Amino acid sequence: MSRVFTVSPDFSPNYLPGWFLFNTWLQRMLDVPIHFEPMEDFDSLHQAIDGDAIDLIYANPYDAAKLVREKGFRALVKPAGESDEVVVAVPGDSAVHKVEAVPAGSRIATSGDPDVHLIGMILLEPAGLGRTQVHLQYCDNYVLVAKQLLQGRSDVGIFLAKAFDALSRPVKQQLRVLVRSDIQVIHHCFMLGPRMNEYLDGLKQALVHMERDSKGRAILSSLGLPGWEAVDEEEVEFMIDLMDTLTYSPA
Repeated sequence: MSRVFTVSPDFSPNYLPGWFLFNTWLQRMLDVPIHFEPMEDFDSLHQAIDGDAIDLIYANPYDAAKLVREKGFRALVKPAGESDEVVVAVPGDSAVHKVEAVPAGSRIATSGDPDVHLIGMILLEPAGLGRTQVHLQYCDNYVLVAKQLLQGRSDVGIFLAKAFDALSRPVKQQLRVLVRSDIQVIHHCFMLGPRMNEYLDGLKQALVHMERDSKGRAILSSLGLPGWEAVDEEEVEFMIDLMDTLTYSPA
């Protein structure tokens, strides 16, 4: 029976071919048929998670909490030397040059990525704006968040920092960063579902060593990743607890 692999839909579209290559690598490594199922948006992802339709996933920190505590998933690895940070940006010609100056009534373009939106709203707290004092505009991806800003339909944009950095140079030159988070302990994880527990140790080692051969390095490069490093349960639980704390903040 084929297993299903998916990825949190917050990655740059440029990396989609890389994830297909990674899925082929997974199948060869495990000698198991695996179907890669990209998700169009977070609603689709969450429906698949709720329906127990996923066996392997590259998950964002917010979804990792549910996958671990409700679905029995185990985190194997995270991107080596990377963390999930958030950028809050405005159009380059905006009169706003610091977070504190973001005015009431601002239109904020954001994604369906729960952890990024959450951290972005916390970064905007110095402006002293409550949820009722801004207009949230949800976009399917970060390219569309940037488009909202460039076309004057939004005043502020919230980005996953890696997605912002992956925007083309001409686009970034028309935007100005107000603030970038530096949390360092929040990150995506590659996770394995309970139906595949027998592969846990072997796959974890294979992922950690993936950069040691040329084919592995090429696939990692196609994903914009430097490599993988192992994570343990204590580290993942700390991250989940932190996400819970941020969720219940006043942002």
